[in-house]
Amino acid sequence: MLEEEVYSHNSPIWSEDFMVRLSGGQIPTDLTLCTYVGGEKRKSSEPLSHEDSKRPRVVGDIPMELINEVMSTITDPTAMLGPETSLLSAHSARDEAARLEERRGVIEFHVIGNSLNQKPNKKILMWLVGLQNVFSHQLPRMPKEYITRLVFDPKHKTLSLIKDGRVIGGICFRMFPTQGFTEIVFCAVTSNEQVKGYGTHLMNHLKEYHIKHEILNFLTYADEYAIGYFKKQGFSKDIKVPKSKYVGYIKDYEGATLMGCELNPCIPYTEFSVIIKKQKEIIKKLIERKQAQIRKVYPGLSCFKEGVRQIAIESIPGIRETGWKPLGKSKELKDPDQLYSTLKNILQQVKSHQNAWPFMEPVKKNEAPGYYQVIRFPMDLKTMSERLKSRYYTTRKLFMADMQRIFTNCREYNPPESEYYKCANLLEKFFYTKIKEAGLIDK
Repeated sequence: MLEEEVYSHNSPIWSEDFMVRLSGGQIPTDLTLCTYVGGEKRKSSEPLSHEDSKRPRVVGDIPMELINEVMSTITDPTAMLGPETSLLSAHSARDEAARLEERRGVIEFHVIGNSLNQKPNKKILMWLVGLQNVFSHQLPRMPKEYITRLVFDPKHKTLSLIKDGRVIGGICFRMFPTQGFTEIVFCAVTSNEQVKGYGTHLMNHLKEYHIKHEILNFLTYADEYAIGYFKKQGFSKDIKVPKSKYVGYIKDYEGATLMGCELNPCIPYTEFSVIIKKQKEIIKKLIERKQAQIRKVYPGLSCFKEGVRQIAIESIPGIRETGWKPLGKSKELKDPDQLYSTLKNILQQVKSHQNAWPFMEPVKKNEAPGYYQVIRFPMDLKTMSERLKSRYYTTRKLFMADMQRIFTNCREYNPPESEYYKCANLLEKFFYTKIKEAGLIDK
C-alpha cells in the first residue's frame, strides 16, 4: 500500500495541507537528500578542501622524473593488464565499465535518508521505497518489516545506486561517529544488474564518503552468501575495532559472520583500480629497461644434479659482476662433521635444561585448543633432534632459526604471565649463552 501511494500522482501524502492536518500543525516526517557524489560530480558550491587536494594519488619512492618519463610512453591504458592475470583483468574491466557509466551519467550514486525536520521530497521517498524492494527481493531471509523499518529509520542512511531514474542497488548503513565505526546492515544490487562492477563501485563510493566524514572502520554481519563479496572489498574476520566500542551498539545476527574493514584515508577508492593499473605498467617498463641493460647470460648451475648440496655464493658465475660482496667474516664451521658435533652438543644441553620441558615434543591439539590455527610454523626439540640426525642443519643459521621459532611460537600463543612464556625466555637466554661459548656468534 505504501508503494501504491508513493507512485500515485494523486496521492494525498504529497499534499502539504494533508501533512499539516495529520500532524496537528507540524509536519511529522520528511525525506532529506544528503548527496555525496565523488570525482567530477562534486558540487560547485563545495570547494575541494586543503586536505583533499593534498591526498596522495600514487604512493611510492621511485623518482618522479623517472615515473613521468615512463608514463609518457604509456599509450593504451585499457591494455595495461596482461593476459597472465585474466581474473584480475576481468574484475578491473568491470570496475572501469562502472566508472565510465558514472561519468556518462548512466548511473548515479546518492546518500539518502529519511528526515523528520523538513518537508517531504517525492523523489527521495520513491528511491527509499525502491531500496526497500531491492533489499527485500535480494535478501529473502530477512523479514520485510525489519528491512522497511531500517531503511526508513532516520538514524540510518543508504547509499543508493540510481540508473534511468530508478533504484537498482544500495548499501544501508548506520554511522556511530563517537565509536569510530559504521555498521553496514543491507547491501544488494538487483539481479539483472549484477556482474557489471556496480557492487564494487558502490562500496568504493561508500568508503570515500566515510573518509570524508572521518570514520575509518566498517562492521557488518555477513551470511554465507555475502562473505565472498565482502572479502573482495577488503573486509576480513580480523576486527580492528575494540570489542568495547561496538558491543551493545550493533545487532547480532544468528548464523552470520562479523567482518570488518579498516579504511586508508590516503587511498582514493573510486580511482584505485586505475592507479593500480598505471603502477603496474610503470613497474613493467622499469623491468624492461633493467632487462635491456643485461649484457651476458650465464648457463644454469648443474653441480646440484651431481650430488653437491651447497656451494659458496661467490662461486656462482656472474654473481660478483652484479656488485655482490660478502658481508664480513663468516662464523660458519667449514667442516660438516665439526658443525654436526657442535650443534649436537648445544642441543643436548638445551634439552637437559630445567625449563625445556614444555618444548620437548610437538604440541598436542587436545592440550592447546586452536594452537595450529595461531601458529603456522610449529617447532619443538624432538623435531630438531630428528633434523640434526638427518644432517638437515648444514649451517648454524638453520639451526638457530628453528630454535628461535620455538621461543617465538610460545610467546605468540601464551600470555606473558604464563609459566610457558617464562620458560621460553629463560631457555632462550641459556641457548644464546651456549651459542656464544661455541663461537658461533660474537660474544
